[in-house]
Amino acid sequence: MSIPTTTAASAASVVRRGPMLAVLLAGQVMASMDGSIVSVAAQTIRGDLRADGAAVQLIVSGYLLTTGVLLVTCARLGDIVGHRRAFLAGLAWFTGASLACGLAPTAGVLVAARVAQAAGAALLTPQVFSLIQLHWDGPARRRAIGLYGMVLALGVALGQVIGGLVVGADLFGLAWRPVFLVNVPIGAVLLAVGPRLLPDSRAEGRPRLDPLGVAVLTVAMAAVTVPLIFGRDHGWPAWCWMSLAGGAALLAVFGRHERRARHPLLDPAALRPAGVRPGLAACWIVMGCYTVFLLVLTLHLQSALGFSPLRAGLALVPYTVGFGTLSLTWTRYPRRLRGALPVAGPVAFAAGAVLLALLHRHQWNAYAASPLLLLAGAGHAAGYSPLIARITSLVEPRLASAVSALNSTGPMLAGVTAVAGLGSVYFAAPSSADGLLRVVAAVAVLLMAGTACAWRAVRDRRAAPEGLTRA
Repeated sequence: MSIPTTTAASAASVVRRGPMLAVLLAGQVMASMDGSIVSVAAQTIRGDLRADGAAVQLIVSGYLLTTGVLLVTCARLGDIVGHRRAFLAGLAWFTGASLACGLAPTAGVLVAARVAQAAGAALLTPQVFSLIQLHWDGPARRRAIGLYGMVLALGVALGQVIGGLVVGADLFGLAWRPVFLVNVPIGAVLLAVGPRLLPDSRAEGRPRLDPLGVAVLTVAMAAVTVPLIFGRDHGWPAWCWMSLAGGAALLAVFGRHERRARHPLLDPAALRPAGVRPGLAACWIVMGCYTVFLLVLTLHLQSALGFSPLRAGLALVPYTVGFGTLSLTWTRYPRRLRGALPVAGPVAFAAGAVLLALLHRHQWNAYAASPLLLLAGAGHAAGYSPLIARITSLVEPRLASAVSALNSTGPMLAGVTAVAGLGSVYFAAPSSADGLLRVVAAVAVLLMAGTACAWRAVRDRRAAPEGLTRA
C-alpha cells in the first residue's frame, strides 16, 4: 500500500520520533487546556473587565464554537500546505492570540482574541493526529495514540487545576491574565524547535480546497453548535430548534456533496472500511459522556458540597490518573485483551460513575471516591484509545486528515450535545444531588449504547492486522 509523499526522509522521522511526539503533544495539551482553563477564571475576568453575562459566555464558549466550525477545513488544509507547516502556523497564531488575550484591556478585545486563539487551535490540533497516523505504525502507533488520548483528557483536567492555581495565586497582581500568558513561553519554545523536529508531509497528488464544501460545512456547523452552546441559557427559544433543524439538513447536503466532489473536504472513503463507522460512534459517545460527567460532577462539588474551583479540580485527579495509566499501558496487554478493552471500557466507566453518584452525592469521602474515579477514568481510556488505534489501522494513510477531522470534530459535537441536553437535566432537578444522579443514569445508558457500537466495530475484525503494511 502506498503512503502519502513526504518531503522529509522517513529515516529521519523515525530517529526523531520521541522529540517529534513531544512537540506535537505539547501543542495539543495547550489547545485542550484552554478549552477549560477559562471557565475557572470566568468570574475573576467578569469583575476585572466589568463584562456582562453575554460577554463572559462568549469568552468561555466562543473558543469551543470557533474550533468546532473550523476543524474539518483546517484538517484538510494540512493536506494542501503540509502538516508541519499547518501545525507551526496554527501554533504561532495560537501563541500570538494567547498574548493578546492576556493583555486584553476590555471584554470585547478578549472575546475577539479568544476567537483568534480558537482559530489557531483548530489549525494545529488536526495536524497532531494526522502526523501520528502518517509517521507511526504497528505497536509504535498504538503507543503514540495512547499518549495522544491521555493528553486529550489531561489537558481538560489540567485546565481546571492550573486555572484554579493561577487565579488563586494572583501572580504578579495580574489576576486572571496568566492563564493565557502561560501559553506564550511554551509556544515560543515549540516554535523554535518544531521546524527541526517535525517532518514535512502532505497528501499525494495536488489536493485542493473545495470552496462549496467549506461554505456548506461552515454554515452547518455554526447552525448546529450555536444553539447547543447558548440555547439552554436562553430557555431554548424557537430559533434554537430552527437552527438545529437547518444545520442537520445542511450536514446531509454536505455529505451528499462530498460523495461527488472532485476534491472532497472530508473524503467519504475514510468511512468505508468495516468497523470504522461504529468505532467512531463508540469513541464519540465515550468522549461526550466524559465531558458532561466531569462538568456536572465539578458543578456538584462546588455548588452542593462547597468545594473551591481548585479543590474541585484536584478531586478529579484520580480520574486522570486512571485514564493516563491505562492509556500508557494498554499496548502491553495480550492482543485478545486489547480487543476486549473497547467493549469493557464503557461498562467500567458507567459502573464507576454510577457508584460514585450513589455513594457520594451528599458527602464526599476522598478515600472512598478515588477508586471509583480511577475506575471510571480507566474505563474511559479503555473505551477510546484502543478503538481509535484500531480505526486508524483500518484506514489508508492517505486519508489521515479525514480521520483526524472526524476524531476531532465528533467528540467536540458529542460533548456539546451532551452538555446541552444533560446539562438541562441537571439544572432542572430539584437539587444538585438529584441532578447528578439523573445525569449519571443517562450517561450509563449512553455508555451501554457505546458498548454496543464498540462490539460491532471489533466483532468482525479480531483476526485483522492491527497495522497497515506500508510500501
